[in-house]
Amino acid sequence: MALKSRICEMLGIRYPILLAGMGGASVPALAAAVSNAGGLGVLGAAACSPDQLRDWIRQTRELTDKPFGVDTLLPASVRRGSAPQSGAAPQNPMDLMGEYQQFARDFMDREELPEVDAAAAMRAAGAPEMGKGGPQLFSKEFFEAQMEVVIEEKVPVYAAGLGNPEPWMDRLHANGTKVMAVIGKVKHAEQVVGSGIDMIVAQGHDGGGHNSPIGTISLIPQVVDAVGDRVPVLGAGGISDGRGVAAAMMLGAEGAWVGTAFLATEEAGIERFQKEAITESGDADTVVSRSLTGKPARMIRNKWADAWVQAGKEPLPMPYQSMISGPVMASGIKAERKDVIPGFAGQGIGLIDSIRPAAEVMRDLVDGAEKALASAGIYK
Repeated sequence: MALKSRICEMLGIRYPILLAGMGGASVPALAAAVSNAGGLGVLGAAACSPDQLRDWIRQTRELTDKPFGVDTLLPASVRRGSAPQSGAAPQNPMDLMGEYQQFARDFMDREELPEVDAAAAMRAAGAPEMGKGGPQLFSKEFFEAQMEVVIEEKVPVYAAGLGNPEPWMDRLHANGTKVMAVIGKVKHAEQVVGSGIDMIVAQGHDGGGHNSPIGTISLIPQVVDAVGDRVPVLGAGGISDGRGVAAAMMLGAEGAWVGTAFLATEEAGIERFQKEAITESGDADTVVSRSLTGKPARMIRNKWADAWVQAGKEPLPMPYQSMISGPVMASGIKAERKDVIPGFAGQGIGLIDSIRPAAEVMRDLVDGAEKALASAGIYK
């Protein structure tokens, strides 16, 4: 029996495997490759300007005639204009900007990193091009402008990588867009289900990038028990081969949201040295840090993240921390420093040992899941 669930019919795909919308990595070439291989490719568009997002959507349509999705962030603290959470940072991060920028310059000097221009630093931080009348990165206006493009382009699937897309739900559904949200706690799943969401991604602590404080194997069945009778649940977090896909489905998920396994592919938008860093790393080589974006995110351990711990400094909240980390990231990329900016990755990186075409990764995920489910007596 082929790997299948009701997710396939809902999304118009062959296999219930979705590319996680990873910023900088899930570019049109990768999203299209996953869709063409029978899954659902999802663009990691969190930091795309409205114009770039529209361009990415149209590029993807030129590369595939299959369904695909768009992933952006809708963090409630920014969307509502509220202050940072208690203990995260002072309420006015701008008061610390000068001190933290000097901290970054001192780090770059110690590591003998090359100078970079402001534009390169902003690109490395994920910022869209400025000076063209566009909204400030990660402001309320920025998110709203992105969502207008998603609605105008009538994308097949929209995924909120953070936050609740409820304010746009009626307009998205009117276009026939399927809407999902990535959550990390049962209470968040219950909140978004009440908004009329079509499906949920339960992403555990094992996952790369922004993730949950709850482990994947614990989170998935609890979310399934809480909301699985109302909407399908996809499992995520550390799923790097077919056995992981099968495990998520045996825990009650109806498919998988897979990121790190697709980072080490020819089509991924990250640098070659970052792809190599993934293939060279093992299960204990990741760390959760706020040093890049201001929100907790799992990444391959690096000197920049360690520097914040050693200095006893608390990173600034999103989006201010990106202004601090941007020059360091750009310089690390320019110098191809795996020890400074190896990139985001989940704990399943030890299962990845080569850089391959995305279609090959997809085929192995499907074959491995089918074999694992068959050996468990689920598929005959």
